Amino acid sequence: MLLQQSVRRSATTLMSGIAKRNLGTLISTKELATSLDAVKLLDGSWHMPNTNRDPYQEYIQQHIPGARFFGIDEIKDTTVDLPHMLPAPDAFAAAVGKLGISEQDHVVVYDSVGLFSAPRVYWTFKAFGHENVSVLNGGLPKWIKDGYPTESVEPKFEPATYKVPEINRNLVWDYDAVLGNARQQGKVAQVLDARPQARFTGQVPEPRPGLSSGHMPGSISLPFDKLIEDGSLMDQEKLRQVFQSANVDLEKPIVASCGSGITASILYFALEQIGAKNIAVYDGSWTEYAGKKDSIIIKDQ
Repeated sequence: MLLQQSVRRSATTLMSGIAKRNLGTLISTKELATSLDAVKLLDGSWHMPNTNRDPYQEYIQQHIPGARFFGIDEIKDTTVDLPHMLPAPDAFAAAVGKLGISEQDHVVVYDSVGLFSAPRVYWTFKAFGHENVSVLNGGLPKWIKDGYPTESVEPKFEPATYKVPEINRNLVWDYDAVLGNARQQGKVAQVLDARPQARFTGQVPEPRPGLSSGHMPGSISLPFDKLIEDGSLMDQEKLRQVFQSANVDLEKPIVASCGSGITASILYFALEQIGAKNIAVYDGSWTEYAGKKDSIIIKDQ
């Protein structure tokens, strides 16, 4: 309790509202600890269905002080039969407003794995034009490892008004755009596939029943875990080496894809860190693509 109070006092004394301007998009546990009172903190944890983990119940049991829970499987487009697609702008504004967040707030997102689903929430805010957003490197595990406090009481907060935003279409690709790119062998944009390589090649089945594994013509396999080291995003030099080894041209358009849009956002976030500008996420990802009859799917022999 004393450590928690000390953290909050430090936030008030040292930051006093300036963190909104000074925090980068990737922050350390120390930076967050001295900024807690100047940001709106979100637990954006999500787990694969086969893990049988409930991210909300885990959040209730233990979270960073003051964090609100952002439900990836709740704040989504409910009109389509696809997992956690971007919600409509008014639905996003209503959901975020209920969490006590306005468009002026600086939002910091973390997850309970380290760096897994938080970039998806980050990209969601960016797609809706919210620029003041950061990801906690190493997430909750690193926060705990570094000796910072947690709590198990869900915080109380006042709802806020979040102005209905417009979607930045430059950050979001849809099925038609991806299919058109596949028909041109990836000449419009480089598609980076964050799924495990065996799913990319078609050697193992997809975890979702009825979906073919394989990949789009012209796409590049870059499993997301190649960017993670000890639960944190690698430093920029190592990230550059990974993308370079995959023959990714940072000066050309890049679209990140995965199984359902979660780990693709890790690629998007990592590319941002090393200066790529023309980057987007295919929101429907492989779940949508492989579910369409006219999709072109390649399997390595």
